[in-house]
Amino acid sequence: MDKGHMLPQDFWEMLHCLRMRTKYAIFLVFVVALVIIEKENNIISRVSDKLKQSPQSSMEANSTDSSLELTENGSLLSLSELDLAFSQLKSRLQNVTLQLGGMREPLPRPVQGARKHVLLMATTRTGSSFVGEFFNQHGSIFYLFEPLWHIERTVSFEPGGANAVGSALVYRDVLKQLFLCDLYILENFIIPFPEDHLTPFMFRRGSSRSLCEEPVCTPFVKKVFEKYHCKNRRCGPLNVTLAAEACLHKEHMALKAVRIRQLEFLRPLIEDPRLDLRIIQLVRDPRAVLASRMVAFSGKYETWKKWATEGAATLNEEEVQRLRGNCENIRLSAELGLKQPAWLRGRYMLVRYEDIARSPLKKAKEMYKFTGIAITPQVEDWIRMNTQAPQDSNGIYSTQKNSSEQFEKWRFSIPFKLAQVVQDVCSPAMNLFGYKLASNAETLTNRSFSLLEERRTFWVT
Repeated sequence: MDKGHMLPQDFWEMLHCLRMRTKYAIFLVFVVALVIIEKENNIISRVSDKLKQSPQSSMEANSTDSSLELTENGSLLSLSELDLAFSQLKSRLQNVTLQLGGMREPLPRPVQGARKHVLLMATTRTGSSFVGEFFNQHGSIFYLFEPLWHIERTVSFEPGGANAVGSALVYRDVLKQLFLCDLYILENFIIPFPEDHLTPFMFRRGSSRSLCEEPVCTPFVKKVFEKYHCKNRRCGPLNVTLAAEACLHKEHMALKAVRIRQLEFLRPLIEDPRLDLRIIQLVRDPRAVLASRMVAFSGKYETWKKWATEGAATLNEEEVQRLRGNCENIRLSAELGLKQPAWLRGRYMLVRYEDIARSPLKKAKEMYKFTGIAITPQVEDWIRMNTQAPQDSNGIYSTQKNSSEQFEKWRFSIPFKLAQVVQDVCSPAMNLFGYKLASNAETLTNRSFSLLEERRTFWVT
């Protein structure tokens, strides 16, 4: 007789019941798991949406409270842990890829027509304020004038060696955040520190139209002194939150910087998939740069003036080496750009200030074509109006230039003795950029002798 038939009927019914309950339990666990996952996704989505929301009122815009209320069973702590775990996993995957020895695939570029990012890279007294206006006057470009000034004033770096590398990395990382419209990064460097994201101490705010128009231009506040106030209208202290929101709503972003020394440090920005960066390096005859600096920063060049005119003082060798270092940094960056490395191809353009001064509208159109942004009638009108300025428009920070007359005036203001020093230490850069050497004082002041070699636009495609 089969042993199974010896078992009571009740036993078989109980066993069947247990099996059914097990199936239901497994199914229930599966359903509960799906519900939990869905709920967590909803929480994450809700938090993300909350973070992306723009301020709904001036009170919200100025709020420094970073807490978020979650109505579901979740917490910011758990989300932070989740984000940290994801970052660690991503890092490990990248490390495994590198260990396998494979070549890293190029990072994806933004789709056609996406936001463009433009960096005008220059040094002081090269005409960068004037050229920066070509982008500042474009209604769809959020333009910042020298935001790295705050970093230089706050963070102390000695020139040369590891300190120079450290400063380059700080400038680079701040640039990246600014191009992403994270203007809050500047709050760490503005002195006095902003309160509730409000500051009256933004350097040269008036040189950025985007910071002086609605909605960033809030009602004027009496008895609040703002050194770098807006030029054509009275605004309240700069609201960093409103400025960041305005940046996000503009089609493109541009800024100028005279504190970026080496192009190679900008590679992570070029390769960042969130950015579509174009770099325009602006150069000028170093003899003209020195002549301009001696006027703009007169106190710093008293020794140079006395040495050139009287011969009594000794020219400071440290100053001469600093001049050599500046020329070499400019030359090395330009040589890198002109070599067309794969990571920089189509992302770099070299422009001489003298060529812009002679044909401002033509060169502006070339720069816009390079950036992939359409030039506007507003920009063209500004260039026409501000390149035929009166002869007395010669303030050291003026953006009005009688360009065809102004760009060679330096030849009559700098002693040949000083021009010779510049030629001695900067000749490699001058040769690269097509600036001719003057053999004597007569040649320097003879306008029939051009100090410029005719060069095509340096546009790496």
